[in-house]
Amino acid sequence: MLAEDGVLLREGLVGLLGRCGHEVVAAVGDAGALIAAVGEHAPDIVVTDVRMPPGFQDEGLHAAVRLRERTPTLPVLVLSQYVQRTYASELLDSGDGTGVGYLLKDRVGRVGQFVDALCEVAAGGTVVDPEVVRQLLRRRRDPLERLTPREREVLALIAEGRSNGAIARELVVSEAAVGKHIGSIFTKLDLPPADETHRRVLAVLAYLRA
Repeated sequence: MLAEDGVLLREGLVGLLGRCGHEVVAAVGDAGALIAAVGEHAPDIVVTDVRMPPGFQDEGLHAAVRLRERTPTLPVLVLSQYVQRTYASELLDSGDGTGVGYLLKDRVGRVGQFVDALCEVAAGGTVVDPEVVRQLLRRRRDPLERLTPREREVLALIAEGRSNGAIARELVVSEAAVGKHIGSIFTKLDLPPADETHRRVLAVLAYLRA
């Protein structure tokens, strides 16, 4: 399910997703149509712009939050032209904290990364644009005070949706070392016992909300 008021970008995304093997059940240009179309088609994931008609403020974001209030497990990937801290925080606080993503539109041009993010969110993961992470961290550090610099690096990469293997390659360390860092992060953030995937989501949310 795609919601984007720019006709060229909307049609381009429809074509791109189709070529990558994904079916776009509906493509709309405003928030009201988005809500109606989700009710009609029950999509596996919603991809929406933040600013949409009629006010071009945060209609798309509010529609996404409303949809996740109704169905907390509905995966939503939000695209934004600029980093909007309030918008990102509101989205990450919606639903049950899983199946959510916030990417800058520039990321769409990197087709592989965009499609990977789409699949990650659809599968229940959390993906946040690296620039959004940096912007949020400029004012949000407190919960991270107990983490070492390396643990912060690992957590930032987790927030970007990286797997343990990808983190190991990025930091040029072993996967075992990454696993130890992640275990330490979970302990220092006082995360409750849960499966690995859920704890990763909780760690990312704690990282971005602090």
